[in-house]
Amino acid sequence: MIIPVLDVKGGMAVSGKSADRESYELLKNVFHHSSKPIKIAEALKKAGASEIYIADLDSIEGIGSNMDIVEKINRLLPVMLDCGAYDMNTVHEAFLIANKVIVATETLRNIDDLYEIYCRINPGRIILSIDFMDDEILSRHLKLDYKILRKHLEVLRPSEIILLDLSRVGTEKGINKKIIEKFAPIKSSIIYGGGITKDNLEDLEKIGVSRILVGTALYNGEIMPSF
Repeated sequence: MIIPVLDVKGGMAVSGKSADRESYELLKNVFHHSSKPIKIAEALKKAGASEIYIADLDSIEGIGSNMDIVEKINRLLPVMLDCGAYDMNTVHEAFLIANKVIVATETLRNIDDLYEIYCRINPGRIILSIDFMDDEILSRHLKLDYKILRKHLEVLRPSEIILLDLSRVGTEKGINKKIIEKFAPIKSSIIYGGGITKDNLEDLEKIGVSRILVGTALYNGEIMPSF
């Protein structure tokens, strides 16, 4: 199943490559003539989307937020929200406007906070996003490698994990099979994102990844909606 990705910055939908957020530009898309997030979400719903992944880039970077827009979209489509939430307080704030909240390695500040989140909140509403940059786990505040993180995953047993290769976002260079293979043994539902093209869909299905995050290839019309 395709989960459309919507990056929001300064109240508008934007797009860019390899997480170079300073260079992101207004999103041009085949669903709506504007870059207004709510209008795009409405069009995606009409096209059959049943949920949407939103990255509030201003919140992630700590320079503001687009929470009012996210709240309105969540009334249209259930939102999986990445807003840089990293502890109980920020997760609770995100739950006020979104159906599911993403806790990402990029912005997680303390492993103990992750354990508290999974102990105190319905794990079915939390998605752990393991972010990568050039095959390395991306974290601003922690030293994480695959072995360390896997030990925590075996204890936490998250119901859903996003594997997000930020170095491939917006590039359409294809999927990173190496990352998927590393995390395949983890008994969680994997959602993959980063660099996906139409040619990758069959390969992803063969290796058991049934849910994918798609932005660029969806909005330029390469991948037709099959939500």
